[in-house]
Amino acid sequence: MIRCLFRAVWNGEGSPRSFFRAQEREHSLADAMERLQVANLSLFADQEQLFLYYECLDTPVLPESLLAETGERLAEWPGGAPGRCWVPMTDIFHYQHPVSNSQWARVHKERTPYGRIALLKPEQTASYVYYHYQYQEEKPGDGDKYGMIGMHENVLFFYSELPETITPVLYEGRLKTSLKPENWAEVMEPHFIKWEGASDGQDIWRKLMLVLEVRCPAERRGAQHA
Repeated sequence: MIRCLFRAVWNGEGSPRSFFRAQEREHSLADAMERLQVANLSLFADQEQLFLYYECLDTPVLPESLLAETGERLAEWPGGAPGRCWVPMTDIFHYQHPVSNSQWARVHKERTPYGRIALLKPEQTASYVYYHYQYQEEKPGDGDKYGMIGMHENVLFFYSELPETITPVLYEGRLKTSLKPENWAEVMEPHFIKWEGASDGQDIWRKLMLVLEVRCPAERRGAQHA
C-alpha cells in the first residue's frame, strides 16, 4: 500500500469540477484505477489549485497514468521532467500508516473525503516538521486513521475522512519520549501565514472543494460525487 499526494494548477477553459465530472471521463478514470490497482482517489480544488489523493495497492502509479486527458489543461511545473504537471507532496505527518491492504480497508461505507490547505512560514518549516514527527511517533493513532499532511514548497495539504476512524495501531511509534506540547494549537499558530478575509475558523486551515471521489474497484460501481 502506497499513499500518494499530488498538487497541480488548472490552466484550462471552464472549471475543474465540470471537466472531471464528465461521465466519459469518470468511467475512463475508474477503468484505469481498476487496471492499475489504485483505490480511494479524491480530487480537491481551491480556485485554480488542485490537490490529489489516492492509494496504490501494489506498485507506484503516477497521476498521468490515471488522468491522461488533463495534460493540456494543467500548467507545466518547472524543475522536473519536461511536461510535468503533477508534483508530489511529501508526507510529513500521518496518524497511522498502512500495515497491509486488509488492515487499511474502510469500515465506514458512508464517508466523505475532507481536504484543507494551509500556508507555512518558510522559516518555520524545520520547526513544524520536527513537532509533527514527534507527535506522529510518540502518539500513533491519536486521530483519524486516514489523516495525513503533505507538503510542497510552503503549501500544506491535510487529507482526512469523515466520520473519523479511530482504531488501535498495530505497531509502536519510533519515539519513547513524551514531549508533544499539551498546548498544541498555541504552539502551532506562529508557524502559519493566515488567510486574509477567511471564513470563521478557516484563517489557518482553509477547506477545499471536493471535486471528485472514486473508491476502490470493489466498492465503486460508478464514481462517487461530492
